[in-house]
Amino acid sequence: MMLAAEAHQEQPENADARLAGRWRIAVLLGVGVLVNYFDRVNLSVSHDALIAGFGISEFTFGLLSGAYNWTYALCQLPSGFLLDRFGVRRVGSISTFLWSLASFGAAATPGIGGFFGARFLLGVGEAPTFPANAKAIGYWFPRRERSLATSLFDAAAKFAPAVGIPLIGLLLLRVGWRISFAATGVVSFLYFLLFRGVYRDPSSAGRAEAGARDAGRQRVPLTYLLRQRKVIGLALGMGSYNYVFYLLLTWLPVYLSQTLHINLAHSFLYTGVPWLFATVTDLCVGGWLVDALIHRGWSSSAVRKTVLVCGLALGMGILGAAHAHTPVQALFWISVSISGLSAASPVGWSVPGLIAPGDSVGSVGGIMNLSNQISGIAAPAITGYLVGVRHSFAGAFVVAAAYLAIGIAGYVFLLGEIRPIAMPKENQV
Repeated sequence: MMLAAEAHQEQPENADARLAGRWRIAVLLGVGVLVNYFDRVNLSVSHDALIAGFGISEFTFGLLSGAYNWTYALCQLPSGFLLDRFGVRRVGSISTFLWSLASFGAAATPGIGGFFGARFLLGVGEAPTFPANAKAIGYWFPRRERSLATSLFDAAAKFAPAVGIPLIGLLLLRVGWRISFAATGVVSFLYFLLFRGVYRDPSSAGRAEAGARDAGRQRVPLTYLLRQRKVIGLALGMGSYNYVFYLLLTWLPVYLSQTLHINLAHSFLYTGVPWLFATVTDLCVGGWLVDALIHRGWSSSAVRKTVLVCGLALGMGILGAAHAHTPVQALFWISVSISGLSAASPVGWSVPGLIAPGDSVGSVGGIMNLSNQISGIAAPAITGYLVGVRHSFAGAFVVAAAYLAIGIAGYVFLLGEIRPIAMPKENQV
């Protein structure tokens, strides 16, 4: 297979055009993640307004926070199959339209039942996003550039709460939660139009140049992938990351407000601080540094594995927040935790494209994201239960740290060397 650098030497003008096209696609995917995370964080910002408006408990709010993860999780394996079958453009266009519709539905619902329905629809619409992005990066980028390309859309998931929670929070305080949901619906629909106008799946020749396998040539049974140690280890590691990510995404403003007695407006502003640090480490460590070290000749597997394990280890800094008594202490430990996890996240999302046999990147990404969304379901609900019963976040943070220890073990003992999984015997020629 021809690498992009080799193509550049032979056909500089065409290669330059393809290079620009690749990074335009990466930025487009990042904008998409930014927009759909506005939809996700909108709920955490609306905590007090929804509890007062619908008369629900903290536990019910925890269930509502994880509602979209139920359909998101159920759609992961089908999404992977559909992406491998129909490509990123077709599936992505439908998904972006559905998630914009869900935001409008949440704004208009008269009761809590309709709100659950809107969140379920949001899960269906956003389900293909990350597997589609992983597949698109595999289509468009050679292996040596994928960490930085992946970090562009993964960092957007951290930048969204950094700017989205303060902005949406101020909008909510001024005009109410319904208008804030309608506003994210408008932004989502505009992204649908942008995606339809800009994104294209590359030709087979372009995929080969980027180092991707030709679509449709080597399909691999899902049952085979589910039995692979590397896939299981990746699913455990990324699942533990996503548990802490969703705990903080859904409960951080409430933690700062209730535990540290910060008023709601300031809690929205303070919430953005850890997410800004997370955005920087995602781009600079999980993206730029990983690719730079690999370019200099370091073992690609060793570099990626080190960042994955060390990132989860730093994530256990959430234990420090369990006993923080001041906003500075709390923000320091939460920033350490989410920054470490964010450094590891783009590396984790680049792994499906590096280990998937044949043309199964979408399926491996779907399996991994299924594990992620099981964690996304569990984290808000378990946290809501523990906070409701114990009136403290300490127990919830301990549970998160224990799961991270399991994730580290998955990376160390199951994922092993980051290299392609062997094709099943029936596919080997």
